[in-house]
Amino acid sequence: MAPTVHENLAYQRKQSEQKPDEWLLEQGLEPAKLGLRNQSDVKINLDSPQTADPNETELKLQENAEPDDPDFVVTEEREGWKGYVEWEDYPEKKARARKRFSRYKFPPPPEFQLAPVPPTNPVLEGVRWKLWHKALGGALEDVPEESWRTVLKEKHPGMLHLLQFPYNGEAPKGLLIQQPVTPNELHFVRNHGGIPDIDPAKFDLRIDGLVNNPQRLTLADLQDETKFPRVSKLVTIQCSGTRRFEQIQEYAGEGDEMINAPWAEGAIGTAKWTGVSLKKVIKYCGGLKDGGKHLEFYGAETYFKGGELMNYVVSVPWSKVKANEVLLAWEMNDKPLPRIHGFPLRAVVMGYIGARSVKWLYRVKALAQPSRAPVQSREYLYYQQQYGKHNQLPHLGIQIQEMPVSSAIMTPWQKEVVVHNGHIEVTGWAYSGGGRWPERVEVSPDGGWAWYQVPLENLSPKHKWTWRTWKVSVPCDQEGWTQLVVRCWDNSLNTQPMEVRQSWNWGLHVTSSCHRIKIYSVNASRPATRRRLEEFEEHKESFLPITRPTEYRTQSLEEYNKIWATMEPRDVDD
Repeated sequence: MAPTVHENLAYQRKQSEQKPDEWLLEQGLEPAKLGLRNQSDVKINLDSPQTADPNETELKLQENAEPDDPDFVVTEEREGWKGYVEWEDYPEKKARARKRFSRYKFPPPPEFQLAPVPPTNPVLEGVRWKLWHKALGGALEDVPEESWRTVLKEKHPGMLHLLQFPYNGEAPKGLLIQQPVTPNELHFVRNHGGIPDIDPAKFDLRIDGLVNNPQRLTLADLQDETKFPRVSKLVTIQCSGTRRFEQIQEYAGEGDEMINAPWAEGAIGTAKWTGVSLKKVIKYCGGLKDGGKHLEFYGAETYFKGGELMNYVVSVPWSKVKANEVLLAWEMNDKPLPRIHGFPLRAVVMGYIGARSVKWLYRVKALAQPSRAPVQSREYLYYQQQYGKHNQLPHLGIQIQEMPVSSAIMTPWQKEVVVHNGHIEVTGWAYSGGGRWPERVEVSPDGGWAWYQVPLENLSPKHKWTWRTWKVSVPCDQEGWTQLVVRCWDNSLNTQPMEVRQSWNWGLHVTSSCHRIKIYSVNASRPATRRRLEEFEEHKESFLPITRPTEYRTQSLEEYNKIWATMEPRDVDD
């Protein structure tokens, strides 16, 4: 058998000096730079088809690109609908857009799993997605800049911007659970395209497909209480990517074209949503025809996948709608929907993955089967752990609908030094989807051996479709590195897997395992520890970083000898 790539590299290295990064590569500290160790008899292609510079920010043509179609101009679809282009009704327009795309070299998606996560805010810019819009031009060319202006206008200045465009952002831990109901400006946002600007006076909702009486309903129609009873519900919406960063730290996974943002614990929020039950709207349209079993939702943003353009389309089963668990909402926390959250109308699908709660909703279509649109059929799939890059077939993945039970620690923070008096104050949130709710929350101060229940009075009020925020003081006698762990039990006695690996999946969705936070415990209730802390203060010695050696001598030679005089010998003679 011919020598492998690694064998050849090993021989070459023996003939030369060691590389400066050799130790980092050997220890897996720069895995993005590692090659492939091929121990099979299969030839593996390592040549990337991507020809663009990953750092390129300007639009570049392919060599020998076909001439552009000057007659293809992306225009606004409707008066008063800025940033909306209809793709689903016009397959020929999709084909022309795909042909225009093929003329350009687009940089690859950024690598942030095997390579370091950038220490910036926004963390990732989304150059690739900006260039897609620039390549199309016309009505979509300025959408990235317009969308960012909306972010800055409508979101809290403390937001963590994980992806500038399309916008993905979460509230920092210090702000997320200050209130059980999340303020609009702090509610997380997971967008798949630009933010349309729709005049509510020009808006209507199209209801068609397998309904007996297709309709176009204006916002005024939907808000007419003589036709539709108004409903308000407290509902938590959670992205399937919440706590994704824990899966990434364990093992790298899918780096999709539509980037799987490195979400922390903030891709979740609770709001009071006001609107009308979709069931009532379908009833107003004469109900479903025989065979109608799913409702397909269309969002007005433009979405990209594999060189194709489309509107954002997903579906939910009629059984969910029939149970009055899908709301068409125009208010968020008693205010008109912010533009970034779907103004003038969005879906709120209670207890389901956030991806089903479509923003800028403009069409509901009744179907006989789940949507075949890419978001529903090829994305948001939960694969078995051994399915990965080479064998993930969409039919093998479970379409994620109801969210499982989950929880998270908000304070303390990962790897924080905590000085305490024998008890550690811990705060966080807990949630379960599908109409279930957190019934019990438990926190362990020692990695999961002993568990302490959060007192019921320290949990926020119980609601069918919402999270519960919590706080607890747990005893912690031990010092040094320890691990805080939280787990939730819902009302059906579902609980969480103990380790990240047990819920890891290639798509990096639904980190439902117990949330673990490593902290360095300093128990000041111990007299010896208290004296040592006072010594640090007396010597004006910083206690941080804990890895730095102590500058002052902690024990004189005289003290050392005096203590040894009272102790048994260090060694024995026989």
